[in-house]
Amino acid sequence: MNRRDFLALTGVAAVTLPVMGQAKPLDYTKGLVEQRLAAGETLFLDFKASWCSTCAAQERVIKALKAENPAYERAVTFIDIDWDTHGNGSLVRQMNIPRRSTLVVLKGDQELGRIVAGTSRKDIKALMDTALGAATS
Repeated sequence: MNRRDFLALTGVAAVTLPVMGQAKPLDYTKGLVEQRLAAGETLFLDFKASWCSTCAAQERVIKALKAENPAYERAVTFIDIDWDTHGNGSLVRQMNIPRRSTLVVLKGDQELGRIVAGTSRKDIKALMDTALGAATS
């Protein structure tokens, strides 16, 4: 391999490896939550809309925390629920989700925590730590 090829490959790896390290959350489909809970997984549900500024602020915090601690993604299943598609659906009604920008942690048949419209790094980290603790215990 010549020097030019080596430098090109190194540059590609430097750009793509950090991106590949963060798994994309699952997109919600009907029955996914029940299926994953039945499999014993701990879920972090993010009820969001693409146009929601609060949702965007929450997403920035969640991504930063995942980058700082890869254990979140190894142990917890993150699921994005599009509010425009599922905001009037059975999951939202069943869980009494009041609005988009709601974050919920579930394990088994229990809700372990919830944040509604909060963007505090401290609060979101505490919720993610709750999920991590449940997933690893």
